[in-house]
Amino acid sequence: MPLTEHTAVVRRLTVSTKGAPAGEAGRGEPVTATAAAVSAVLRAFGRPPEDLPARTAVFVGAARTAAGLGAEHEGFPVHTASSPGRALRRAHRELLAKNVDLALVAGFGEPRAEAVTVHAVRRAAEAVADGDPVLGVPDFSGEAPGTSDTFDDFDDTPVVRPLRHGGRSTDPGGVRLLLWSGRDEADEARVRGELRPMVDRLFPEAFPVLPTAVPCGQEPGPVRAAVVTTADRAAPAVDGAKAAVTGRPRPVALLFPGQGSQHTAMAVGLYGREPVFTAAMDAVLDLFGEDGEDVRADWLADGTTRTPKIGIDDVRRAQPLLFAVDYALGRTVLGWGVRPTAFLGHSAGELVAAVFTGVVSLPDAVGMMRERVRYAVEIPPGGMLAVGSSEEELRPYLRGDVAVAAVNAGRQTMLAGSRAPLDEVGAALRADGHTVVAVPATSPFHCPAMAPASEAVERAYRGVRLRPPALPLYSGYTGGPLSPEDALRPDFWARQLTDTVYFRPALDELLAADDMLLIEAGPRQTLTAFARRHQAVRLKASAVVPMLPARPGGPGEDRRSVLTAAARLWEEGHGLDLDAVSRLWNWSADAPPAPETPSPETPVAGASAPDGRFGGHRPLTAV
Repeated sequence: MPLTEHTAVVRRLTVSTKGAPAGEAGRGEPVTATAAAVSAVLRAFGRPPEDLPARTAVFVGAARTAAGLGAEHEGFPVHTASSPGRALRRAHRELLAKNVDLALVAGFGEPRAEAVTVHAVRRAAEAVADGDPVLGVPDFSGEAPGTSDTFDDFDDTPVVRPLRHGGRSTDPGGVRLLLWSGRDEADEARVRGELRPMVDRLFPEAFPVLPTAVPCGQEPGPVRAAVVTTADRAAPAVDGAKAAVTGRPRPVALLFPGQGSQHTAMAVGLYGREPVFTAAMDAVLDLFGEDGEDVRADWLADGTTRTPKIGIDDVRRAQPLLFAVDYALGRTVLGWGVRPTAFLGHSAGELVAAVFTGVVSLPDAVGMMRERVRYAVEIPPGGMLAVGSSEEELRPYLRGDVAVAAVNAGRQTMLAGSRAPLDEVGAALRADGHTVVAVPATSPFHCPAMAPASEAVERAYRGVRLRPPALPLYSGYTGGPLSPEDALRPDFWARQLTDTVYFRPALDELLAADDMLLIEAGPRQTLTAFARRHQAVRLKASAVVPMLPARPGGPGEDRRSVLTAAARLWEEGHGLDLDAVSRLWNWSADAPPAPETPSPETPVAGASAPDGRFGGHRPLTAV
């Protein structure tokens, strides 16, 4: 069953509440569900209620509930059921229906009559993408899937099974990453000398299972080297690798590109071959509902013999897919154990940055993107032009609704407008010797033509829960760090359809704060090209690394490019989760499923509880 059809238990804690009548807890009698008990449930995992996702709900499974316990408590919905199993079933149903983003399921009387055990449950794909430690997934197979009434008729607590999300699957002919280090240059040379015979004349089948980093089991040294290679090229690649002496690693900032960066089959080589990327793509597309299924089908059809229903440059494909790919690549970097200190998005990429900085939840951000696309398609067709001139040079050419759409570098400016006036402006610029290139776009983003869409989107955004950024978010619409006041304004996010993107000033502010390692989490290397023109990068104080190829190159090139980005992080001195990185060459979503029940001799990681029941003591694997 697809990961998107599962819910996952990501936290579990037995809490004490003050809602039980005096004397109950010591006599083994069931604890009564009260308002005070629900307050304790909301705080069970150490977060104040105001920090919980906006669409959090409490599901109470208890034989007895107090008369004063209502359908809402402290602003959160409260659903009651007569048993913990029925509460979990209802939570599962509400999560998959997208009515809830986090379910706090309180089992009163589980695992003992006087206990209250709270489970935090999320949609499984989102939990995997976010790196939550998945304790297990409730298994409802074989039970009545019909209406909610028949579904709730089952009183037995469902089994919680290990999450099986893909598995080991190696490709002897594929690329992989080899990392090594030493305490000093002489030690690095010694380690390289030990690695060289390991990869020379090695059977290709053994190449994927070599350790990711050498020496094994030791903290990496400050002199590091890395190669991305295949089995047949490994020996000369190790010989030719240049070692880097690391100092204080530069902080990482993630860059997210927007409209114009898309291309057919972008990042397809990672889907089904990298678990966090795959889960994140599934989570985003699942939140798009039926539209998401169409987007996925067209995305996977690109570059094959099948013909997509809608082209990649259409706003109905470009924007949802760019959002999904940018988000999934960002989650991949976080899955390696890297913690970015700043985020900068271009156009639609700023909404992705808003998710990572806590301004908006992923489900709400997808909803915002859906509204953006919904109203953008109602605007008459237009386009965008990239011009090799400054903003000041271009102003005399503007006419009609044509406007400066983006200032990307010193002499890299974008124009946008309705089709006829934009064609006239483009012809005039070419006649005067300016370099003009059409940007892949069918909608005139960042110009007055989008005003009706912006006004409609603002009305839709008023119901979205917005928060101040928890991490620095550099905005292309302010040219600097996003203030808490702007983050909380629905009109700020709505005006992004009409306002100019000042990417270059925002990048100036970001690189003035510190020397940075910029990672472009998106396709085509558009932002990488802009950043390479920046003085801080030209002087090598800062650096920029793309995660995907500059142009379509096939699935293998996608994986090679992402591994090259991981290698740069290693050489910079950042710590990497080596097991997570290695999944790029030894994991597949299509791998044969592992046995459902671990053997008693094989220990597994995770939580524990007696017969595999919800709240019970059988080991559960963590993903």
